[in-house]
Amino acid sequence: MGMGGRDLKMQAEVAEPDFTDWRGVHRLLVESFAFMERRIDPPSSLAALTPEGLARKAEREVLMLVRWGSRVVACGFAAPKPPVLYLGKLAVTEALRGRGLLRQMVVLAEEMARDGGFEALELQSRVELAENHAAFAALGFEEVGRTAHEGFAQPTSITFRKLLR
Repeated sequence: MGMGGRDLKMQAEVAEPDFTDWRGVHRLLVESFAFMERRIDPPSSLAALTPEGLARKAEREVLMLVRWGSRVVACGFAAPKPPVLYLGKLAVTEALRGRGLLRQMVVLAEEMARDGGFEALELQSRVELAENHAAFAALGFEEVGRTAHEGFAQPTSITFRKLLR
């Protein structure tokens, strides 16, 4: 299935309660995170996540989706961690990057955060992924801290926050 064309009408949405395409979400995440494999240390937690684990994650967090027909082409999870709404596992299929799908998911998350009384969106990115940092900055996120995974003396993750105005 080609993904070219100018008439794309894809929109970010919250997954419906009866959503079942966990294999599609898992495939998108694995494909989208593959470029990180040899760049980040420690490895992504995605390696231990299965389609069934994603379904369980969605019981506690909100799954945001963008679909091309029936195919999931972008996704992310929003988890309430007052006073912030935490965004994780953000992914856009490579063929559709640069078309505003991440921005759509951030706008959707902002709406959810405002409705839920949160003061900001927050996310983390590995220190090695400068291109992700630039994308988040372009969406209005600012670095607010750095943390190290267990067993690491140097920071391994950067925390970004976007205040809701």
